[in-house]
Amino acid sequence: MFSRRRRIRPVAIDPATGQRISPLPFVGLVLLTSSFFLYAAAGMLAPWWAVVVLLLTWLAMLVQAFRWWTTHPRRVVGLGVASFVWWFAAVIGGGVLIW
Repeated sequence: MFSRRRRIRPVAIDPATGQRISPLPFVGLVLLTSSFFLYAAAGMLAPWWAVVVLLLTWLAMLVQAFRWWTTHPRRVVGLGVASFVWWFAAVIGGGVLIW
């Protein structure tokens, strides 16, 4: 009478290639773009040249994330996490070296 039905999530499939679309690169890109605000606001904590170096490294990470988008989706997530770690290490390390 009362039967349980298992709800199956539909799998996102790319219509061009027929392959499954992984959500991991999207998660990594969200992490990477959210870290941009830390990099942009570093001007309050660091000299202008350090902010330029930080923004250039963030841009390099963004380019690398797009290069790894389909071939290595798990690495994009790691790159998003590494962007936060790099910002923290650069800002705290720079503060320690100056003082």
